[in-house]
Amino acid sequence: MGNKSTDISHFFIAGINYKKADATIRGQFSINNDQYQQILSLAPSFGINELFILSTCNRTEIYGFAENISQLIDLLCTQTKTTKEVFINSSYIKNGMDAIEHLFNVAAGLDSQILGDYEIVGQIKQSVKFSKEHNRIHAFTERLFNCVLQSSKAIKNQTELSGGTVSVSFAAVQYIKEKVRDISNKKILLIGTGKIGRNTCKNLVDYLGTKNITLINRSEEKSFLLADELGLMNASFDNMCEEIKNAGVIIVATNAEEPIITKADLIHSKEKLLIDLSIPNNIEATAKELSQIDLVNVDDLSKINDATLQKREAEIPQAKAIIAEHIVEFMDWHQMRKHVPLLKAVKTKLNEIHSSPIFAEAVKITSPIINTEEKIQKIINGMASKMRRQNIQGCHYIEAINDFITN
Repeated sequence: MGNKSTDISHFFIAGINYKKADATIRGQFSINNDQYQQILSLAPSFGINELFILSTCNRTEIYGFAENISQLIDLLCTQTKTTKEVFINSSYIKNGMDAIEHLFNVAAGLDSQILGDYEIVGQIKQSVKFSKEHNRIHAFTERLFNCVLQSSKAIKNQTELSGGTVSVSFAAVQYIKEKVRDISNKKILLIGTGKIGRNTCKNLVDYLGTKNITLINRSEEKSFLLADELGLMNASFDNMCEEIKNAGVIIVATNAEEPIITKADLIHSKEKLLIDLSIPNNIEATAKELSQIDLVNVDDLSKINDATLQKREAEIPQAKAIIAEHIVEFMDWHQMRKHVPLLKAVKTKLNEIHSSPIFAEAVKITSPIINTEEKIQKIINGMASKMRRQNIQGCHYIEAINDFITN
């Protein structure tokens, strides 16, 4: 891609989220680690070398440099369950400054399904780390990522945008609290003890005041350790059907490709509340048709609207102002990176001049110049500072040489 690899106009984001795509559509474009690795491996054959993918319960987004957005979309759709056309119908596309600002907003929780949901920061960290391990994060995205994290942290510390206890996992607990009477006599089954499952489990204990909770995870060691930590029960994945039968409340926070609980599993069951925190959905949606089943997913939970969210909305202007400051800082860095080749060329030329016998004669050097390297670096730093304030590169080139000769 040549010089266009650092041209901001060629930095794109294409994505779908909860605003235009429901949980079913989002599930068709959810990317697991194996698919992510495959995309990163295929990237060079699509003309792409710098990218990362953010895939969560409410969005799938691909960020990267390309000649055109079709390259990124085509690459992403090599691993999805449906076609490029379906993606485009529900997608949003941004490039340049719009794409950069979008990432800042996402990391701040401004674009989350539940405003201010701070869990997104950890998900961004994981996605960038995974891409970096496969050599798909370079200077631009590395610096952008760091600025985004600094901005997000400043918003977290200086505003109440993420204040209170509103997140998808907390919303699940609030829903249970509203819908289930005498929760202490209800057996709760939590399937999946990854990050979302773990957060949900702790909220169950903290806010429902019950430990009548059984944990199941495909990797039993993870659920055993969490159960031991919180004083809960643990069951084998092989016994899941029996545990489903006995539970009054079931929460699923797994990332299986297909539903792990089907309508057929629930036809003869008693009244149950089921909460699906997975994308793609891991509880068959048709289970909702059963009269004894109350089934909700992340889209249903996001509709909560309480005093905490109203307070968060009041923090948006301050969060936007912090983002604007960090974007300016990032753009200053990017602007200077464009000057690096010129600064290196000037430094090389100054070293050549210093080594030239003609120069030595011209300035009538009778003894070696002391700290020439330090002097050259000082001139380069001064040149860089002037270039940051003014965009007249040629003049600074001549001025730097003149400064070296006359000082």
